[in-house]
Amino acid sequence: MSDTHDTIGSTEVAAFLRRNPRFLNEFPDLALGLVVPREEGRATSLASYQLDVLRDKNRELNKRLLELFQNAQENERLTVRTHQLTLALMRAHDAAETLKSMVASLTEDFQGELVRVLLHAPVAGLGGADWLDVLPRDAAVLAPFAEFFKNDEPLCGRLQQDKLDVLFGARVHEVQSCALLPLGTRGIVAIGSRDPNRFYPGMGTLFLRLMGDTLVAALARYDD
Repeated sequence: MSDTHDTIGSTEVAAFLRRNPRFLNEFPDLALGLVVPREEGRATSLASYQLDVLRDKNRELNKRLLELFQNAQENERLTVRTHQLTLALMRAHDAAETLKSMVASLTEDFQGELVRVLLHAPVAGLGGADWLDVLPRDAAVLAPFAEFFKNDEPLCGRLQQDKLDVLFGARVHEVQSCALLPLGTRGIVAIGSRDPNRFYPGMGTLFLRLMGDTLVAALARYDD
C-alpha cells in the first residue's frame, strides 16, 4: 500500500490548508518547522515569513496614512485660501477691483507664476493692465478654444502652441504647464507655470471650478 505522501499531492495539501486556515494552530511545532522560500536570499521559517509580511503591510499602511494626512492638510490650505479669495472678491467695489483682486490672489496666495485674464468685453478702470487682453468671443484667434468654451470646465495640462500664444504672448516661452478657468460668456483666466508638472491632465479641478464660479458671480453684481 502506498504511504500518504504518495497518495496526496501538493495541490490537495494546499487546498486543505486553504479550507482550514487554523489547522496549524493545532500543530505549532509543524508551523515552526515549515520553511518558505524567499524571492531573494535563503529560505526562512513560516513564523519569520509571516512577521516580514506583517511588517511590509504595516509600512504600506503607514505610507498610505501619511499620504492621506498630507492630502487633507493641502485641501485644508486650499479651502482657507479659496475662502479668503471669496471674501476679497465680495469686498471689491467694482468690476475692475474684482479682477485685480482675483489676479493678486492667484499670484500671491496660490503661487500662480503667470496669470492672464482674457475677456470678451472691456472693463472700465483696467487700461494698461499687463495681465489683461480683450478679444470678442468670435475672434478668429479664439477658434482653438471652441471646445473649451463648449465644455465650460477647468482645463489643466500642456496646451497647444496656438492657445499658449493667444494667452501669454511674449512670455509664452516661460509656460510649461497651464490651468484654464472658464468664466462663462465673459472669457478665460489662465494660470501658467514654469514647472511642467504643476498642472497636468487628470488632476483635481474642484478648487479651480469654485474660484471661477466665484469670480463670475462677483462680476455679475456690476452688470448693467
